[in-house]
Amino acid sequence: MKLLEERIMKDGIVKEGNVLKVDSFLNHQMDIDLFNEMGKEWKKLFAGCNINKILTIEASGIGIACITAQHFGVPVVFAKKSQSINIEGDVYTTRVQSFTHKKVYDVIVSKKYIRPEDNILIIDDFLANGCALEGLIDIAKNAGANIIGVGIAIEKGFQPGGEIIRKRGIRVESLAIVDKMDPTTGKVFFRK
Repeated sequence: MKLLEERIMKDGIVKEGNVLKVDSFLNHQMDIDLFNEMGKEWKKLFAGCNINKILTIEASGIGIACITAQHFGVPVVFAKKSQSINIEGDVYTTRVQSFTHKKVYDVIVSKKYIRPEDNILIIDDFLANGCALEGLIDIAKNAGANIIGVGIAIEKGFQPGGEIIRKRGIRVESLAIVDKMDPTTGKVFFRK
């Protein structure tokens, strides 16, 4: 998606350790107009797929998932990174290692909100090693739900996550795929 690539080149900051900082528009301060265009793009890409639920993980995926859900007219369910007193009853649980936070989380979704009859689109901000995505896939599969596909804002194509998920036969639609980043020059190179 050209609009997203241009925004990454304009406002993204490349840091050591394969970090692409996009917090000025994607995952701290959120550009809702950009999110809206991303949601429209995923609606086009997954047109006719009978999606009835969007699944994401807290926190950075929630804003993107909510705007995207408006285009599909469906609810969003987000996997929580901690148990709270607000979650009653049975839950699906999986463990997820965060690339950004260098931490392992037990993520949970109430069994009330993911069902075998659901056709799920998973939405997230980044795909690097695929750990968060693997966790969301695990939750959906444990629920017996049908995973229609995955929508990713930014995929780091030089890290293994995208390849791993695609080899599992899951459709992944990334709006910007970064092939290479240079922290010395700050340049980002995209897959064509």
